[in-house]
Amino acid sequence: MPKLIRLYITQVLIGFGIAAIFVGLLLWLDVANLWTLIQRSDVAVLAIGILWFMNGIVFAGVQFAWAVMSLAEKDDTPKGGSRVAVDLVPVRATANAGKKAH
Repeated sequence: MPKLIRLYITQVLIGFGIAAIFVGLLLWLDVANLWTLIQRSDVAVLAIGILWFMNGIVFAGVQFAWAVMSLAEKDDTPKGGSRVAVDLVPVRATANAGKKAH
């Protein structure tokens, strides 16, 4: 199996695991009376499953993005872009006060 596919699968599984913990905490802490609402529903298993799956998609995407971005090599180049003018030279400017320009 290619390394990238293995990385993707492991990070998605980690993301869905984090989502399971997140949904468990949401229900345990009864945030916005979510557990109370699910207890009184006749489709509680479906509601918990959809809540876990949708959060799993989000957490898996974030987990995989974080893993891919952490693979990048450290960039030691100077930051701030290139300099436009290295040596500034004063230039004499004349001002014509009171004269009309044609």
